[in-house]
Amino acid sequence: MKAAVVSESGLEIRETPAPTPKPNEILIKVRACGINRADAMVASGMTHGRAGGLGTVPGIEYVGEVVEIGNEVSNVKPGDRVMCSGTAGWAEYAVADWGRTILIPPNNMSWAQASTLPVALQTMHNAIVTAGRFRAGETIMIQGASSGVGLMGLQIAKALGGKVVVGSSTNAARRNRLTDFGADFVVDSNDERWVEKVLDATNGIGVDILVDQVSGYTANANLAATKILGRIVNVGRLGGFTGNFNFDLHAQRRIEYIGVTFRTRSVQEVRDLVQAMQNDLWGAVISGGLSLPIDCEFSLNDAQRAVEYMKSNKHFGKIVLNL
Repeated sequence: MKAAVVSESGLEIRETPAPTPKPNEILIKVRACGINRADAMVASGMTHGRAGGLGTVPGIEYVGEVVEIGNEVSNVKPGDRVMCSGTAGWAEYAVADWGRTILIPPNNMSWAQASTLPVALQTMHNAIVTAGRFRAGETIMIQGASSGVGLMGLQIAKALGGKVVVGSSTNAARRNRLTDFGADFVVDSNDERWVEKVLDATNGIGVDILVDQVSGYTANANLAATKILGRIVNVGRLGGFTGNFNFDLHAQRRIEYIGVTFRTRSVQEVRDLVQAMQNDLWGAVISGGLSLPIDCEFSLNDAQRAVEYMKSNKHFGKIVLNL
């Protein structure tokens, strides 16, 4: 089969052996893949603790048709259209654990549309609902809201009854579009007055929950924008993996600072996460209430060009690889 493989000169399209599903796995013929920051990092050799390196096939979300199932699998059958999260999806065939495989809704959803959903839904449901313990009527901020995952976060927060939903983006054009996806109020995290503006929008107390996809240079301002006894959920680190942290401000505001990642979860933890997301959100997915815009689409042969486009940070919504 053809696959995009990490090499010293970037991604190369190579012939590689097709995977064989384990008893708990599903083999699918891949039709499309959503591209994520983690994929671009792996493709560029920047693993930061992720599995990767030379010879790796990127791809953590992909959709396609079920070809074969292991003997422990009972939720799908050959021929089903499914969306998956896992590894090594940028290939003609890929495997996924049965608990990370979901039937694509029978609502005329295209392969490309379906490929934008698994990671965004799972990540933001886990951050907002499970880790953040969000409740209807609370205020919430998505720091870094113009990415695909961020746009999904805005929609989930609004769908679940967010009183004030705040989104941030450092790009003016993208900021102007955040209200279309559920933001009540938008800020530029490069603006020195953004914290003041968030406090003004929340009657001076700050947001109940701040879902942080930026970290780095925003860390201390995030503390100041979160209410006393509020929660910050650390999802991404687009602004830096390390930085200054005001421990005294953290203590003064008695903020819970919660870290989340898929990398240290057990198979069962991820299965539970996916099921919890389906329980809460699948009706909205089927109805079209939760969806993501597709910025552009590339073929597998152009995977390196797709990665470079993502790294240029010019997109709004998702970038898709089609096979």
